[in-house]
Amino acid sequence: MDNNNEDYHRLLALKQFDESKAGVKGLVDAGLTSIPSFFVHPTETLSDLKPTHQTPPQSIPVIDLSGFDSDRRGAIVDQVSRSARDFGFFQIINHGISQEILDRTLAAVKAFHELPAEAKAKYYDRSGGGRTGFTYMSNVDLYQSKAASWRDTMTVRLGAVTEDRVPEICRDAVADWDRAVVWLGEVVSELVGEGLGLSAGRFRALSCLGGKTMVGHYYPYCPQPDLTVGLGSHADPGLLTLLLQDQMGGLQVKSSGVWLDVKPLPGAIVVNVGDLLQIMSNDEYKSVDHRVLANMNQEPRVSTAVFLNPSKRDELYGPLPELISKDKPARYRQFTFSEFIQRFFTKELDEKSLKNFFKI
Repeated sequence: MDNNNEDYHRLLALKQFDESKAGVKGLVDAGLTSIPSFFVHPTETLSDLKPTHQTPPQSIPVIDLSGFDSDRRGAIVDQVSRSARDFGFFQIINHGISQEILDRTLAAVKAFHELPAEAKAKYYDRSGGGRTGFTYMSNVDLYQSKAASWRDTMTVRLGAVTEDRVPEICRDAVADWDRAVVWLGEVVSELVGEGLGLSAGRFRALSCLGGKTMVGHYYPYCPQPDLTVGLGSHADPGLLTLLLQDQMGGLQVKSSGVWLDVKPLPGAIVVNVGDLLQIMSNDEYKSVDHRVLANMNQEPRVSTAVFLNPSKRDELYGPLPELISKDKPARYRQFTFSEFIQRFFTKELDEKSLKNFFKI
């Protein structure tokens, strides 16, 4: 078969999958025992999925936030700063959000994804919550990627959690999570900023916490987890990401060329640096690649991430003046957030790290 025919049949299969609006869960519910070919990733992508004897036993740092507003603050800032510089990732415990809210949030994501296919179909939309405040779809980069990933996603534009926008089955839990994560985002951004020597509230003053998007990922059982991934290798575009994962695992972070498992801890929230923060910090902090393995367990895996982004899309962003000096000149050009995010959505996930594009 020539390439044109292959491309045609692949596109046809993608459209049939997309137009079914049933997502990956629909394939599992239909009893598939092998995954469709457009989910099969290239050999080079899959070659390092299996752990090797060289994989170090460590994981990303775990930081106890208890007493962050006491005389412990200096020590906590040091830990946050070191983790953001060395790993770009860390987990926080004793962060002030109750276990009840964490559990309800994950349960709400799971409950939405396990609605009957016809109930979810009316929310199926590739706008990512931009027009309506709430959408559901499978693979944001379905038509751009070399291969699809084995997951479905609901997206909520936080601040838009209203009765007519968010499905009733998850509305109250998402609204509670919205309030909790706004507070925690401000706390973490201040700790991150202090670790750079910035004044209190510097990122908030630049509207960097004003745009908040929540995604709720659902990773159903995959019959061939060695042929695909749950979420391909990528770096996040924004300032910070706050991730709540269940206890099943699957998240991996790249560190010194090796993939580290991010072991789930009860009550913990994972924090990672985005490309925008690496740029604004003038390379003091680093945004690193991470991925999620396909789920080989019969029980579905669930996680939710909140992306903290600027709300002023036409303002200029780049390295902060306080972090530029004669010895360390700006390493990136200025850009509007609109240009930045538009660049992100024109490429597939695993080619989306924006740092190189804006380098001077």
